[in-house]
Amino acid sequence: MGLLSEGVPKMKKPLSSPPHYVGDRDRLKPYQVKLMQHQEERARQLQLVQEINQIIANSSATALMLQDIAQLLGVAFHVDCCCLVSVASETSKEATTTNWCANEYLGLPHPEEMFSMEQLLMHSPVLQCASQQLTIEDISIIQNSLVVGCQYLPLPIKAVLAIPTRFGGKNNGVINLIKFQPYEWSESEKQLLKEVESACAIAFSGVAQAQLIAHQQQYVQKSNQHQSLIKQLTILNRSNLELNQMLQLVVASTAESLQADRGLLILLKYTDPLFRTQAKKQIPKAKATVIGEWARETPNSGTSELDTLAESFLISDCGLCQRAFIDSGKAVIFDDYIDQNDTLRAARLFAIDKLPAVLLVPLESQGKILGFLVLQQSVIRSWQPAELNLVEMVCAQASNAIIQSQTLRQVQTLVDERTAKLQSSLELQAKLHERTRQYVEQLRKLNELKDEFLSNMSDRLRYPLTNMLMSIRNLRLPGIAPERQARYMDILEQECTKEINLINDLLTLQKLESPHEAPQLESIDLNTRIQNIAASFEKKLAEKGLKISVDLPEESLKLQTELESFDRILQELLTNACKYSEHNTIVHLEASHQVDKQIDQVIMKVTNTGHAISEEEATYIFDKFRRGKGRWTPGTGLGLALVKSLVQHLNGAIAVESLPILDSEQSEICFTLTLPQFSDESKP
Repeated sequence: MGLLSEGVPKMKKPLSSPPHYVGDRDRLKPYQVKLMQHQEERARQLQLVQEINQIIANSSATALMLQDIAQLLGVAFHVDCCCLVSVASETSKEATTTNWCANEYLGLPHPEEMFSMEQLLMHSPVLQCASQQLTIEDISIIQNSLVVGCQYLPLPIKAVLAIPTRFGGKNNGVINLIKFQPYEWSESEKQLLKEVESACAIAFSGVAQAQLIAHQQQYVQKSNQHQSLIKQLTILNRSNLELNQMLQLVVASTAESLQADRGLLILLKYTDPLFRTQAKKQIPKAKATVIGEWARETPNSGTSELDTLAESFLISDCGLCQRAFIDSGKAVIFDDYIDQNDTLRAARLFAIDKLPAVLLVPLESQGKILGFLVLQQSVIRSWQPAELNLVEMVCAQASNAIIQSQTLRQVQTLVDERTAKLQSSLELQAKLHERTRQYVEQLRKLNELKDEFLSNMSDRLRYPLTNMLMSIRNLRLPGIAPERQARYMDILEQECTKEINLINDLLTLQKLESPHEAPQLESIDLNTRIQNIAASFEKKLAEKGLKISVDLPEESLKLQTELESFDRILQELLTNACKYSEHNTIVHLEASHQVDKQIDQVIMKVTNTGHAISEEEATYIFDKFRRGKGRWTPGTGLGLALVKSLVQHLNGAIAVESLPILDSEQSEICFTLTLPQFSDESKP
């Protein structure tokens, strides 16, 4: 009770004190304000979502739909720019970007320099986060990473609020709210962005579906074009067009159907016949020639100025064509060949600086590349598998056409060759009788030469032996005077010497005509040697009423030769001049020096006056036992044949020339001897 009494005085104030209720109402006012604000924000969220849904329901064009939504969000959030980006997926291979800017930024001189959405997408971590399937709760992380990532962009971006959108359990887009001034995003703005995410996800899904339908329509249209192209090529293969004309139509139809800027058809001509047996991935020795070309005339492509038909180049000089051999005949695709680090650049006719995007497909038959079908673009192009399959089918048909044309050409060539052979056979049969007659005539002449040879040979052997036999019989007669015995002995000695000389000449000729050793060269004084030989013939020439004239250089010439052979050559030439010169004429002997093709030579000429030598006689004057017709002079008939063999032995040359003398029946007969002055080893 003590405790209770002590508490009584404290209960003196009334329970219904007015200040107590007034304080409660004051405390309720903030809650009421927050409730009203929450209700307003909620109504704002619902209205914004409803407006987005209305845009989606009423818009038939997907591009305008995203543009209207971007403008709606930009105005609702009071931002400088709103950007909507659809994420690439299986149905939509490419990202779609739509952006909206406030009116004050639309009138700038160069808005594209101030704000480049492509640069934002390239550096933006939002798309990276979206591809990593982040949830809506990660919005603050995306925002912070955007602010850091955009610091390196040449844009006036200071604050970004972004969120990925999800549809069907997958991210399909990104909403970007951008301010060009520093700004702290509020929780209500973040919450509002979360609320509109679902509606924007539906819009992105609609865009993806529309793109898928458009792609399918394009695919159907391209399929129809491809089927039409295949039918056209099939008709061309069955036509009677010349190969180059048909291939020109093939490259034109293919390039135009696939909407390329330029098409080339190139054929190869191999210069290495053993290439097919060599290892794979080896660059062959081949020449490439353009036999078909088509170019689209567009203002920016520059293809209308290109004309490469019939131009050619070597495969070893073109890195682009070498790729086909390195890749074992597979298609070669470059989005931008300029960026390649090939050791060898592409051939000039490809004009890579104007048409950097290249598709090169080999024309192949039984492992051998016949050529290439080349399609080029002035901008980067991604070739679809269906397009690549179509080009490969075109190349297969073109390869078959080339092989068929080559086969027909070979068959036609074979038929022409057989026809030509038959015609030639008929002509040969027609000429056979004439040839046979010519052979009979040649055999008759050879028989005459044989008879003449045997006759000359028997004469050269029989006459000296006959004289020797008569001399021996006379010596045996009794009572022969001593002077007659001496005469018979002289005849025996002379005739025996003739036989010995004949045998020696025959042995010398046989030795010279068979493989022999090199001449034994020695250095002689040419002037002195010629003068000595000429002096030894003066008496013999004088007996026939002849004189000799020697014309030598003032400065004595040195000659490296075989002395015995050199002397024999001059002696035989002077003997021949002595035999066939007219009485009271002069035999001229001259020597000179000349340089021909940097080789020092000695030229010697022996000239006499006598009967002319016909062209027919000049052809066999150096043959054994052959003499001029209508002449008979004692001798072995081997002199000039021996001269020719000795001259060849000394690596020289000899020729004869007959020049008629004016107002005379006689001619000047000139034998010209040419000898090297020095041997190869001792030449100065």
